[in-house]
Amino acid sequence: MAKRPVFEEISDQSATRPVAQTGLIDAAPKGARKAIRLWLMLLFVMVAAMIALGGATRLTGSGLSITEWAPVTGALPPMSQAEWTSEFEAYQQIPQFSQVNSDMDLAGFKQIYWWEWSHRLLGRLVGMVWAVGFLGFLVARKIPTGWTPRLLGLGALGGLQGAIGWWMVSSGLGEGMTRVASYRLATHLGIAFLILGLIFWYALMLGRSEADLLRARRAGEAKLFSMSTGLLHLAFLQVLIGALVAGIDAGRQYTGWPTMGGEWVPAAIWDGGLGWRNFFENPALVQFIHRMTGYLLAVFGLVVWMRSRRSPHPVTRGAFSAMVVMLAAQIALGIMNVIHASPLPLALIHQFGAIMLIGMIIRARFNARYPRETSVRGTIR
Repeated sequence: MAKRPVFEEISDQSATRPVAQTGLIDAAPKGARKAIRLWLMLLFVMVAAMIALGGATRLTGSGLSITEWAPVTGALPPMSQAEWTSEFEAYQQIPQFSQVNSDMDLAGFKQIYWWEWSHRLLGRLVGMVWAVGFLGFLVARKIPTGWTPRLLGLGALGGLQGAIGWWMVSSGLGEGMTRVASYRLATHLGIAFLILGLIFWYALMLGRSEADLLRARRAGEAKLFSMSTGLLHLAFLQVLIGALVAGIDAGRQYTGWPTMGGEWVPAAIWDGGLGWRNFFENPALVQFIHRMTGYLLAVFGLVVWMRSRRSPHPVTRGAFSAMVVMLAAQIALGIMNVIHASPLPLALIHQFGAIMLIGMIIRARFNARYPRETSVRGTIR
């Protein structure tokens, strides 16, 4: 056998070497993960805008200006003077007009009508974007394995949200009602945040391959994930309580801080005539609970952040640090909102802050579950 030179050219031989076979996870079809993720992020932005617009609709007292639920025909606003007059006459039949806006003319009615119509239109657009995207990916067979039920579930929740929206509005059209029932408002907002949270979680998952997620989960920090899950639930509860505050304008009735009307515990915190309805209809009790829950959220958030400092993953530590900064900013916004009696711009910023905080908690929780590995040199894998 002839001896081979030490520096023999091996490029030709290596070219014929068989390609290494990867695992089944890597070989599985990926689907259009990037495109679906972009679609989900578009839906996230639209739902966030929907929440903000809904807040503006409530704060301007516009939510009852459209007195019927017409999912299809209601997409078009009044197109003639006669149609505007008909809409205004329908509004004049409900208690809100006779008890609150009896001096309103047609021009004033148009102002509140456009808020509510825009809110409903955006809801229709969200549904359309979901339907077109989902059906398009489904027909093209681009949905990754196991993701069809998740994406279909988002659409089902969106349809349920539309029905709950009308259930909420209808509560304000009955005898003696001048606003929607606060607990129905809280339900409506809660479903919106649930949809928003699921969209964001799915988008985070689609940002990484299935193989990467499987490897990362093995390195997941169970304790930190559990604590961040508890923090997410508490923040979600605070959102619901905030909706109760907004539903009865409790934020505009006690404008002092840290006391409420000069008292640490307001004297009007319990009305014997209301009974259990105090938790939904008593401004003193509802705002007191919102404040106490805010303090509890601040303390728990700090505890979770301190626990996150023990994480060996820099990305995870950074995510929890960003979360705690947003938590501090949101608390400051809440205090300013109370002191200034919830003006529209500040109230909307506070509501947007809630969206940001929930998003950052979800992101931190995701990194606790699926940490990004970092090499000694600091390179993220």
